[in-house]
Amino acid sequence: MAKSKLSELLEKRDTEIASQWLELQSAGGRKVSAAEQGETTRQSREFIQALKKAVDNGATTDITGAEWEPVKEILSEISSSRARAGYSSSDTASFVFSLKLPLFSTLRAEYGKDGQVLADAVWDATILLDKLGLLTTELYQKSREDIIARQQQELLELSTPVVRLWDNILALPLIGTLDSARTQIVMQNLLDAIVATRSDYAIIDITGVPVVDTLVAQHLLKTVAAARLMGADCLISGIRPQIAQTIIHLGVDLTNVTTKATLADAFAIALKRNGLSVTKGRDVTGAQ
Repeated sequence: MAKSKLSELLEKRDTEIASQWLELQSAGGRKVSAAEQGETTRQSREFIQALKKAVDNGATTDITGAEWEPVKEILSEISSSRARAGYSSSDTASFVFSLKLPLFSTLRAEYGKDGQVLADAVWDATILLDKLGLLTTELYQKSREDIIARQQQELLELSTPVVRLWDNILALPLIGTLDSARTQIVMQNLLDAIVATRSDYAIIDITGVPVVDTLVAQHLLKTVAAARLMGADCLISGIRPQIAQTIIHLGVDLTNVTTKATLADAFAIALKRNGLSVTKGRDVTGAQ
């Protein structure tokens, strides 16, 4: 199979193309550190070499073959690293699209005397770089989605802290919406804390939960049931008047769950069940 003009060009003038490409990337609008510049240089040279091998072994306009896997791996690495570094999708895709100018300029210098050959070579290069550029954008988007999903998971874990109020008494203050995903984390964190501290009482405070509907109530009941299976008595605090009315209207049965208006009231109940009480001490300052 005869080599394409793009393959011949990369074989003959890859160093020149890479040099022009690096200069063009350095002249971009985004300010980068010396470390980032060094990383871009490495990635660019590796990309040119992988591209040269791919177009030499396969079709220049079809990137589905196995020979294109090294090229895709490099683009995946670039997309992932730039997504983590805060690059935009345009900055990331420009890694590929900025190669057009030095590549087309070199094609014109090499085949400019034959208009048809030049036109065909430029068209093949355009199709190839457009496909690689779009692939880079897709890979970047997937990396961003993975980062966002991981951050959301971390925020969920941070937003469900289990607090040890006293020996044998835990509190789980909830803030925000309680959906299925968060309920699973809430339940897991609470059960882990019950086992770790060997606590017999757990208070779920919903003061910071803006809306309690049937689904939220069901999630709360599941958490209470799970805690009971671990041997802990579960109380719910933060029952505001509007929430009480909503629960009654929805027909949710909380008769088997101790509920209180405030965390302090629930804490007092837990202390009492634990055989403890809070009393005012003598004023040690001697004030009259």
